Amino acid sequence: MKNAPAASPVSRSHRFAGGPAADVAQFTESISFDHRLWRHDIIGSMAHAEMLYRIGVLTKKELRTIVRGLDAIGKDIAAGKFKWNSALEDVHMNIESELTRRVPAGAKLHTARSRNDQVALDVRLWLRDEISSLLGEIANLQRALVSLAGQNADVLIPGYTHLQRAQPVYLAHHLLAYVEMLERDCERLWDCRSRVNVCPLGSGAIAGTTLPIKRELVAKLLGFVDAAGKIQLTQNSMDAVSDRDFAVEFCAAAALLAVHFSRLSEDLILWSSAEFNFIKIADAYTTGSSLMPQKKNPDIAELARGKSARVIGNLVSLLTLLKGLPMTYNRDLQEDKERLFDTADAVRATTRLLAAMLKHTAINKAACHAAAKDPALLATDLADYLVRKGMPFRQAHHVVGAVVAVGEKTSKPLNELTLAELQAVDKTFSRDALSVFNLKTAMAKRNLTGAPGTKEVQKQLARWRKNLS
Repeated sequence: MKNAPAASPVSRSHRFAGGPAADVAQFTESISFDHRLWRHDIIGSMAHAEMLYRIGVLTKKELRTIVRGLDAIGKDIAAGKFKWNSALEDVHMNIESELTRRVPAGAKLHTARSRNDQVALDVRLWLRDEISSLLGEIANLQRALVSLAGQNADVLIPGYTHLQRAQPVYLAHHLLAYVEMLERDCERLWDCRSRVNVCPLGSGAIAGTTLPIKRELVAKLLGFVDAAGKIQLTQNSMDAVSDRDFAVEFCAAAALLAVHFSRLSEDLILWSSAEFNFIKIADAYTTGSSLMPQKKNPDIAELARGKSARVIGNLVSLLTLLKGLPMTYNRDLQEDKERLFDTADAVRATTRLLAAMLKHTAINKAACHAAAKDPALLATDLADYLVRKGMPFRQAHHVVGAVVAVGEKTSKPLNELTLAELQAVDKTFSRDALSVFNLKTAMAKRNLTGAPGTKEVQKQLARWRKNLS
């Protein structure tokens, strides 16, 4: 048999008279970004080689030389000594070509395997690792939030609705709200991981293979098993090679995670402003102005807020990419990786930086106290006082609204109104009405599960310390 033309890449059979045009090769290559799958491609190939040996395609000696060859290539890549060749299109063909150059038996490695199921395998292996690492980084961010909350457990701030002062809450309670959000993100990612953790290898290009391969063996070798130890295999070869639902699902979970980062960042940005002055972020996690020497900008938080846009955009790009594809594999799917890689990179970097920044953030307790002692924050408590006297809440709501109007008209804080002024609005008020404005007492009463009461916040802090230990 004649050799293929020199210009023809390994992936092109004798069906082609020559290689692709230079501009086509440049347009279609993916090695510039999918090279990051190299470790998972090698691991997958080692498992596939073991399976080929088990079914008699490879001899024991051939298996050993292939595994040693793949291991050596992996070491060269890790050391930066491997030269990627764009003419070989992608990570799979680069590694296979080099393996075959070093080990003649490498030519047998692609038996019963297509790049269609190979890339599906590599991406699943890569994403499985990314999710595991991300989950650990989210836990570290949660610890940073819990630590900052615990160090400032006695600090009260106004809680806000519509960005207007509403009711008093402990700063810890506010920070723990984000810990709860992040926990839901973790649950979504764990759930997503269960669908990532399914082995597609053996599906071939579209219709499997006539060879007696052992898919279960490969899946077990690569850790595609559930919590009960049951092997997880794709059940339809056409779906297996064209499915990118797991990537979309990850990007969706990551987009919501990024939204939570953005909301946290917005609070931090507001709190660091002179108008709030609740926090001070360390110099190492802020930037200055090229013009205004006094500026200290919360750029880490702003970038975290900004990166949510690209992560959301990546999700939309993936959904748009998939929406019109016929079965099964189409080259369009090459476009999934950059969006997936970018999402994982963005959320992981943001998670790490937010955790580090929070560890270098100080609370301005004096400013927080000055804001939290605003008696207007306890207007609802005054309505509750009237309810305890037997007044229907809707009536109490109107009465306290009238009291607030009196305070505004007389330029008096609510806690400085006289009993006579209160009773001029409604005779239900007694001498004990003004005791409502004792902030310590007010917070002690808020001890329902999930409320920002003194004891409840301590209980929640203890729960999260235990959960994250």
